[in-house]
Amino acid sequence: MEDYPPISTRSGQYAWQPDGYRAFLPAPLPPDPSVKISARLQKLLSKADRVLGRLDGSIQTLPHPDLFVYMYVRKEAVLSSQIEGTQSSLQDLLAAEARIFAPNRAGDVDEVVNYVHAMNYGLMQLTELPVSIQLIRQIHAKLLHNVRGSHLTPGELRKSQNWIGPIGCRPSEAIFVPPPPERVLEEMLNLEQFIQGDTDLPLLLKIGLVHAQFETIHPFLDGNGRIGRLLITFMLCKRGVLQKPVLYLSHFFKKHRNRYYEELQSVRDAGTWEKWIAFFLRGVIEVSQQATETARRILLLREKQRHVITEKFGGAAGNGHRTLEYLYENPVVSVKSVQNLIGTTYPAANNLVARMVDNQILREFTGQKRNRAFMNQSYIDLFHENEAQG
Repeated sequence: MEDYPPISTRSGQYAWQPDGYRAFLPAPLPPDPSVKISARLQKLLSKADRVLGRLDGSIQTLPHPDLFVYMYVRKEAVLSSQIEGTQSSLQDLLAAEARIFAPNRAGDVDEVVNYVHAMNYGLMQLTELPVSIQLIRQIHAKLLHNVRGSHLTPGELRKSQNWIGPIGCRPSEAIFVPPPPERVLEEMLNLEQFIQGDTDLPLLLKIGLVHAQFETIHPFLDGNGRIGRLLITFMLCKRGVLQKPVLYLSHFFKKHRNRYYEELQSVRDAGTWEKWIAFFLRGVIEVSQQATETARRILLLREKQRHVITEKFGGAAGNGHRTLEYLYENPVVSVKSVQNLIGTTYPAANNLVARMVDNQILREFTGQKRNRAFMNQSYIDLFHENEAQG
């Protein structure tokens, strides 16, 4: 065994509270004793750095990198929200953003839309703000605006005790009780200092520590998991490791949900930071490789669809190519939106959409005769493949 033996106070300690339960008081980062970078952990770090660099390079080779980012951000929003119990799919989200209200659409799609807004807002703010308590609170306010949890003080650090456990349980019966509310600001200030401070720790190791510590502090009454997962990508983008925000671990955490929670709890109970970091790095490696492969397949699909339009659309090929490029940014459309795009009559737009359906570029998914909606199914499927394998 090459990790540190369990040290019960290495990451903090439990303290009895006046109401008869134990809350966890995390020790400031970095851990003491420091993380032992064994040969096994060094190998994982090196591989994670390598595949991250390959991912960043592969995105730059795409004709329109921002279109890939557009879809990848939305896939992350769906998966991260599903971990918290939403049922909305990627198709639900895309239809909602296109203002196409499909039948049987999940009612919690607004939560996923908010996640996209919060993510994009945070990435924009990173150009001027450091990763800080201020930024985290702003993102949290966007995340919970007018959705489930909006009554739980969006954008404000909690002023009451929260806990993690079965529905209806009390703090004394909980699996884990984060620090009491009067400690939250102090703990977050310590975390902010660590995030912004200089350290000799490899960046990915530092980010892994930050994510676990944030989830342990659990500074909000709702939305902690989603904010904690966003912090991973924000820190990578702020440091320039990624030029585009294309590393999201929600797929890995969802796929290994029980292990994810067990490793976080083991850090608190036994100080097993090395085991957590190894798990975290395996996630970085797996998700980076999947995203790189998705980027490669997008290039192949785009060229295949362009070839079909060139070969089969005759005089409508110009409008077909224009519509195809639009579909890589807005994969869900109506005939009316295509008409507005290409500036033709409604019948001409309808004919173009029909040709795209006949050639399997678009698929009608509402089953309605009026107010029909269409999607670039093959493109959307590329963002579902790894999900299905999980």
